[in-house]
Amino acid sequence: MQTEFDYVIVGAGSAGCAIAARLTENPNISVCLLEAGSKDSNPLIHIPAGVVGLMPGGKNNWAFETVPQKGLNGRTGYQPRGKTLGGSSSINAMVYIRGHRNDYDRWEKEGATGWSYDDVLPYFKKLENFEPGADQYHGTGGPLNATTHRTRNPLNEHFLEAGRQLQLPATDDFNGAQQEGLGWYHVTQKDGQRHSAARAYLYPNMDRSNLTIITDAKAQKIDFEGKRATGVSVTVKGRTGTIKSKCEVIVSAGAFQSPQLLMLSGVGPAAHLQSHGIDVVHDSAEVGQNLQDHIDYVLSYSSPSTGTFGFSVRGFPKMLGEMWKYWRKREGMFASNITETGAFLKSNPDLEHPDLQLHFVTALVDDHGRKLHWGHGISCHVCVLRPKSKGSVTLGSNDVSAAPVIDPNFLTEDEDMKTLLNGTKLTRRIMEAPAFDAIRGKELYLQGIESDDDLEAEIRGRADTVYHPVGTCRMGSDAGAVVDTELRVNGLEGLRVADASIMPSLISGNTNAPSIMIGERAADFMKQAAAGQA
Repeated sequence: MQTEFDYVIVGAGSAGCAIAARLTENPNISVCLLEAGSKDSNPLIHIPAGVVGLMPGGKNNWAFETVPQKGLNGRTGYQPRGKTLGGSSSINAMVYIRGHRNDYDRWEKEGATGWSYDDVLPYFKKLENFEPGADQYHGTGGPLNATTHRTRNPLNEHFLEAGRQLQLPATDDFNGAQQEGLGWYHVTQKDGQRHSAARAYLYPNMDRSNLTIITDAKAQKIDFEGKRATGVSVTVKGRTGTIKSKCEVIVSAGAFQSPQLLMLSGVGPAAHLQSHGIDVVHDSAEVGQNLQDHIDYVLSYSSPSTGTFGFSVRGFPKMLGEMWKYWRKREGMFASNITETGAFLKSNPDLEHPDLQLHFVTALVDDHGRKLHWGHGISCHVCVLRPKSKGSVTLGSNDVSAAPVIDPNFLTEDEDMKTLLNGTKLTRRIMEAPAFDAIRGKELYLQGIESDDDLEAEIRGRADTVYHPVGTCRMGSDAGAVVDTELRVNGLEGLRVADASIMPSLISGNTNAPSIMIGERAADFMKQAAAGQA
């Protein structure tokens, strides 16, 4: 096996796949892409409805847990993360959202110069093949397929009609001119199958001789000579060796494992590293800090409709028919991500842009799909888009096989609780609108709860992540930032971080598409740097 490359990328997730594909467009650049997980051969990855089987755990999911959360009555939270080619883009719900224009303009104000909405929009357009067609907000011909649902579950019309009955706004494109409102999500699918970052960026380019992809490759640490990264120590199938980089090492292991790898390699808060017996290569106090995530509450109702996903004797024949339909034509319920519609709404009408996101689900969701119920149901997530609560990722030991210590610090800021409380009440109004009368049964957890105090107690007893952690390797122009605005780790050479961990603040929506955009930009930064050195 070749052991020296121009670039070594740790993590074949949303950003890492994009970087590997873009760098190897130049046949003179060699790239090694390391992925700790296995190949994406699990059929559940590619069948859109298979997300319900991937979320609770399994070999393609790191299935992390948080430390007990003070704001969640001391409960331990759950943090699923992709462990396969494509990373979390291979196990997520395929919802294609960029965030709001103001998110990126805020980044620039926070010190991320050159990352305003006008700066990043060309990259969003470059990365996508938007099946409805190109316009001022969308592009075609890019690697990632973004599309409407191949088959729309008619039960979603109840959700949209409920919005109309409550005189809430509507939108036909959450990534277009108007984010606010209820509408249909676009999804990362192609021909009725999941279109992950791996399927978009890696598989079309597998024959490139300058691209080497190694799965089941667990990075142990980044190697340094002085302050320069020179490669990665990696274990593959029980054997540990070094993959050297002639130009740069790029860490794209996600908001939890990118800071973990940096710290295991001696880059992070010096006192914390020394407490675990790790030699300090570079004291960077903010590595692992600034963790932000979307705190989410799910309202779940039973339903008499067999048009929802569920377990019942009378629903069994329908499921068999839907399986056959998917097998034959890649259509029907199994072509659905089960989260076809949603909304971006304001908890307060005076806000400049929405601070709540809803995901309507044609299934009964309870505890991330880990708690199953007999029968059928419908659910609706509501999350706080721009939380004030911030947490951290730290080390529990210097053992690379140990999970990082994850503390999102959920709901410790009063404003977050107030926003989620108002969002839950608004979502409840939508779900209990007349439009749902024909398909809405008993509510699982909110029956009899009317006062704000009781509702807050219920939220703290059941709320958790909606899977969008960011910020632990913050990008900025100040000395305290972990990476600069070209994603180079401050104080070191030959090392970048490129994934959701570099976001200065959480964007208003799902984080997969923004992470791919970050990968696209990182590749351009490296190409420009290489051209300048030539």
